[in-house]
Amino acid sequence: MGESESTRSGGPDRGGSADSPGVSVVMPILDEEGHLAEAVRAVLGSAYDGPLQVVLALGPSTDATDSVAADLAAADTRVITVPNPTGRTATALNAAIDAAQHDIIVRIDGHAVIPSDYIDTAVRTLEETGADNVGGIMGAEGVTDFERAVAAAMTSWFGVGGAAFHIGGEPGPALTVYLGCFRRSALERVGGFDESMVRAQDWELNHRIRATGGLVWFTPELRVSYRPRGSLRRLAKQYHEYGRWRREVARRHPETVSLRYLAPPITVMAVVGGTAMGVAGLVTGSRPLLLGFALPAGYLAANLVASARAARGLPASSARWLPAVFATMHGAWGAGFLRGAR
Repeated sequence: MGESESTRSGGPDRGGSADSPGVSVVMPILDEEGHLAEAVRAVLGSAYDGPLQVVLALGPSTDATDSVAADLAAADTRVITVPNPTGRTATALNAAIDAAQHDIIVRIDGHAVIPSDYIDTAVRTLEETGADNVGGIMGAEGVTDFERAVAAAMTSWFGVGGAAFHIGGEPGPALTVYLGCFRRSALERVGGFDESMVRAQDWELNHRIRATGGLVWFTPELRVSYRPRGSLRRLAKQYHEYGRWRREVARRHPETVSLRYLAPPITVMAVVGGTAMGVAGLVTGSRPLLLGFALPAGYLAANLVASARAARGLPASSARWLPAVFATMHGAWGAGFLRGAR
């Protein structure tokens, strides 16, 4: 990771205890006018008593994000900004890390509001475990009926598999975690985030950390609220991109391929192939081909059972969305994986 020019409003961070290590919070920012101020204030208001810095990597926003960022930097010398002309997340993170003053790097998104004890818990866990990166739960929470359905799907085994950062679990080593609290030395050891990765850059980085002998640690004590996409179209686009770039990780690192990541593309091929067989049976009158309908019927049955389980505690107005949400997540992710990334 090379040097990056920063636009510093004021001097170095102030305050902090000499007993607690300094922390630089890095935030990739793009079109976050409505959320950025709250997110940064949550960081600055943390209960952490060590030196604290916030580095905002500003992409080419189309709203008033840059103005909000400038006001935040002017109001508190602990906040600085760096440019990210590409708008890509990995590039933003590398630029922010280059400008960071401290040896512990905490990644926060521009629309995430962290709990007051988040940084303190992250640093304590990093020191207690000796890990290179620690992270926690991506706590999906919806506001609308549709968002609540997506949140329920994102915290179910049927929806996202057994990833602890989605569904929770016991503390321990993990393949990847949500966001992350890193040792700078680990980031430098692996060369930072891969800027050719448009998505899945976190997963790919954590793989390289583990491949070089580092430890990635999950703890349920760390939880950050996440707002799901608000429509089927936006959800499909998100999961299609996830699938495409997870395929790219698999291409670069074949040893990472697992059944959990192959399940969606296999499901897509089974449902499409089975439906085509069944239709061919109807057209030709071939009874054996009609058995192809068993594949989409099997997926539908599993979807409905999982939807009934995930619907517990949801209002009927949210629960009715679940079958479509599950099908969209699986179908879009699987299709994206089959397509791959260029």
